[in-house]
Amino acid sequence: MGRIMSVALPLVALSVASICYGMADAAAAKPPSTYLKWHYYKTTNTCHDAEEYVRHEVKLFWDSDKSITAKLLRLVYSDCFVTGCDASILLDEGPNPEKNAPQNRGLEGFVAIDKIKYVLESRCPGKVSCADILHLATRDAVHLAGGPAYPVLTGRKDGKISDAASVDLPSPSISLQSVLEYFKSRNLNEVHMTTLLGAHTMGRTHCSYIVDRLYNYSGSGKPDPSMSATLLESLRKLCPPRKKGQPDPLVYLNPESGSNYKFTDSYYRRILSHEAVLGVDQQLLNGNDTKQITEEFAVGFEDFRRSFAESMYQMGNFKVLTGNQGEIRKNCRYTNK
Repeated sequence: MGRIMSVALPLVALSVASICYGMADAAAAKPPSTYLKWHYYKTTNTCHDAEEYVRHEVKLFWDSDKSITAKLLRLVYSDCFVTGCDASILLDEGPNPEKNAPQNRGLEGFVAIDKIKYVLESRCPGKVSCADILHLATRDAVHLAGGPAYPVLTGRKDGKISDAASVDLPSPSISLQSVLEYFKSRNLNEVHMTTLLGAHTMGRTHCSYIVDRLYNYSGSGKPDPSMSATLLESLRKLCPPRKKGQPDPLVYLNPESGSNYKFTDSYYRRILSHEAVLGVDQQLLNGNDTKQITEEFAVGFEDFRRSFAESMYQMGNFKVLTGNQGEIRKNCRYTNK
């Protein structure tokens, strides 16, 4: 661990013991059974400087819009947790594409992926998949925002059309047990779940996703008792009761990060102070293991960064397509028909 912690946490210690944290150590990562490779495009000589091209374009986007990190993180999560990490979330095809599902309302970042794909197609036509672009771009954006430069093994192929009806992403008010079962079905444990929710250290959410906590928690006609009075007052000002057709404002998931869009351990400290904006985040205190992990990360930012690196690596290998299982799209929005 980067510093001495006041909380002994076997779960996190076990998880981070095998982390290939940072670019220098990433080559030691054990390749998953899906045959992804470290620096796939360089070692196969299919597009030697692919990762450098991605990194350059992401830096240009980040310099003009720091929110690109939060946008790409949500995009990669929405992609991997449905049909697997196959870039199906990027498709515009089909009568009801995956990106149009209600759970994906407000998704952004597509333009950045389109631009990166355009650059790579001009240099290495038909060589770099949209799925790999999404993961490399997210990694680079996370690093620019103060997060870890976690390892991304490459060689993914792009998947086929996925219907919006297949989207089963959990709601922000889901119970702790239900969200844990959901993550476990994606080969992710308590440490991974608690860590990945830490992506809420930045970004925004619509008031409609938290209005139940403010005015009618579980149909009680009262606010969520786990929310601090200070946060309740401030969020009610930002999210007044609204009628159908009225605007649905956006609020920051972590006001302390706000418009800076920086990785910070304040997300976990806010949970301990009952100041989490989303219900699913506040519920981390309801489980013995998740509470202990939250306490650890609240005082150990480097522990969080290391665990985030390992958790993103783990999530990024879920149901990937390799070899002849998929294709390399010419345009990330359309399959190669």
